[in-house]
Amino acid sequence: MKRKPPKSPFEERKAAAKRAALNALKRARRTAEKAGVTLSDWEGEFLTEVTDRVKTYGRAFGDPEKGAAGEALSMLQAVKLKEIAAKAKGEKKVLQRRPFKRRARDT
Repeated sequence: MKRKPPKSPFEERKAAAKRAALNALKRARRTAEKAGVTLSDWEGEFLTEVTDRVKTYGRAFGDPEKGAAGEALSMLQAVKLKEIAAKAKGEKKVLQRRPFKRRARDT
């Protein structure tokens, strides 16, 4: 009986990133459903489309400059996923922009 050759570390990391992305997408949708939070049409479509692309291609973006080589989601997709997950949990937005202030000069 022949054994399969071991996967390279790059392939293992890529598969782990794919599983992690699919689990995060599933978790965000499930949390929103359990909490009774209604996601906008765009957010629901985003979760569906990204899930399909990750299952089909192993990652959800085509341009290598938008994310790391072994990652399944681009940087912006990961940020949006975190925002959707926070909305599903009922957390408020943490990022608040403050206006520029003039610094006091040390004399």
